[in-house]
Amino acid sequence: MEAEVNERKSMFKAGGIVAFPLQARSSEVDRCARELDRIHGNAALHYWKTECRKLADELLQFGLREDDIRSQVLAFQTEVQAAMARRYDPPAAGQNRSDSRT
Repeated sequence: MEAEVNERKSMFKAGGIVAFPLQARSSEVDRCARELDRIHGNAALHYWKTECRKLADELLQFGLREDDIRSQVLAFQTEVQAAMARRYDPPAAGQNRSDSRT
């Protein structure tokens, strides 16, 4: 983990690479969505705050400014909420149909 953080730090400083591309964190978004779908109440609130704090701390290690960190955490929150909503979307028409009327 430390090697990964150091690698990301040097990449960010060297080339101005975005430290938090949401596409690269899709597994974290999906993991959080699954967990928040499973737990409720105070446990969910505690889990969510912990995950967002971990992300903010990681971005702080990368040297991002506080307003950039806030923006990235909000973007992460939006992606997790969208992933949770997608879990309840009905399948697209014609997919997984068990009847023979098509």
